[in-house]
Amino acid sequence: MNTRTAPINPWLIAVVVVIPTFMEVLDTTIANVALRYIAGGLSAAEVDSEWVITSYLAANAIILPVTGWITAHLGRRNYFLLSIAVFAVASMMCGFAPNLATLIVFRVIQGLAGGGLQPCSQGILLDTFPAEKQGAAQTLFGVAALVAPVLGPTLGGWITEAYSWRWIFFINGPIGVLALFAASALVRDPEYLVQARQENRGRPLRFDSIGLGLLVLTIASWEILLSKGQEWDWLGDPFGRIQILLAIFVIGLGTFIFWELRTPEPIVSFRPLRDRNFALSCVILFSCFAVLLAASTQLPMLLESVLGYDSLNAGLVLSPAGFFTVTATIIAGRLLGMKVDARWLIGTGLVITAIGNFWMSRMNLDISPSFAVWPRAVLTTGLGLIFAPINVAAFLYIPQKLRGAAVGLLALLRNEGGSFGTTVAQTITERREQLHTLRLNEFLDPLNPAVNSYLQTLTPDYLRHVSDPVLAHNMALRSMEALRDQQALGLSFFDGFLIYAIIGLLLACLVPFMKRSVVERKGPLPAE
Repeated sequence: MNTRTAPINPWLIAVVVVIPTFMEVLDTTIANVALRYIAGGLSAAEVDSEWVITSYLAANAIILPVTGWITAHLGRRNYFLLSIAVFAVASMMCGFAPNLATLIVFRVIQGLAGGGLQPCSQGILLDTFPAEKQGAAQTLFGVAALVAPVLGPTLGGWITEAYSWRWIFFINGPIGVLALFAASALVRDPEYLVQARQENRGRPLRFDSIGLGLLVLTIASWEILLSKGQEWDWLGDPFGRIQILLAIFVIGLGTFIFWELRTPEPIVSFRPLRDRNFALSCVILFSCFAVLLAASTQLPMLLESVLGYDSLNAGLVLSPAGFFTVTATIIAGRLLGMKVDARWLIGTGLVITAIGNFWMSRMNLDISPSFAVWPRAVLTTGLGLIFAPINVAAFLYIPQKLRGAAVGLLALLRNEGGSFGTTVAQTITERREQLHTLRLNEFLDPLNPAVNSYLQTLTPDYLRHVSDPVLAHNMALRSMEALRDQQALGLSFFDGFLIYAIIGLLLACLVPFMKRSVVERKGPLPAE
């Protein structure tokens, strides 16, 4: 049955399919703040607990580009329901895990199951709503995809502090059960998918096992590279681990693309990338999510490590941005429905995102909370304007039969953009901190009058407490060292925000190369 002619309110279907997506995207970041609690609770080293994140992201990334093939053979409704059920069960088992190894195993299963939720959800929205209403439909999807990774660390920190780290997994159980029953009652496959599945039944099953193996090898090396790169000093790794991982990734990716372009039934189809709009949308969305996750991880670190905020107050500073994200996403959806070209909204959103990041780069260490709230609000407003339009522009010229592959590829790049952004942000911060520390040291010498004045002011204060001139002088020096480290770390964060602003402006230069993207097309896209 075609979901467009079914006597069901399409908005009811949209809410039902977006809830599991929100749950899955939330799980990409909700465990980040709980790693040390997980390590302590399972008697494991904190550095080993990072595999809780890496294993989930790797499994998620492996399955995302394969969802088109699975949908064509299993049926999208069946695959969506199966993904919800396995994701909910695996989440509960993660909460009950008795040791770290068991937790990692179930996180892999959770990631494999969760990888099917985003593409299926977006595919259902594309087929449930006509083209002229895609802006409104993608608005709801955008709220889930944008708000969830931002909300994840704050929600995860609160649950961990108030209850236990196990509850960040347990909450998926009841939500998954409700979503499973609701989706089972409302979701149906459109006619073209039913027909494609019937045609596949009459053919011998040809599974691209070589392609899957190359995909697993490429994604696994990429995720480990991102996770451990900074810890192992990237290409300066004396043991050669990073060099080996990089070689495996480059060779694996090249071989994978070569194989998939030449095999008759590839497990991942690259045909959607022939469309200029889709290819440019992939680049922009990957970079936007890299900027979003980079800024979303660095700003709370700035507030907590440099400005002295606790996790609750840092969360309160970040929370208002969610309102602006949702508002901007809704406005973008309404404008798309009024036949506004998606390219204008994408370009405007990228410029506003750059302005927000540039504003954050001009902050200092004496700001009040409001001076951190408003730049982030501007940043997330820009991202809210981008998401729905770029999804509309990406799929506007994609034939129905290629939608499954296109949705999987876009979801993969969206997720990997977030992982890449988080890693790059960490590397920029640590490297720039080293640079600023060295630069500040150039001025901290006994011949600097400001240094002597600072030490002469603090030493007598410490002397009143310790009654030892040498110890008092050393305490004053340590105080100066702490101040230097604070300033260097703050400057490194500001440098990162400036880089993200430049990226936003460069991405805006790509928008004019996109095709006209106005959602006014009536009726379905061509099947081929």
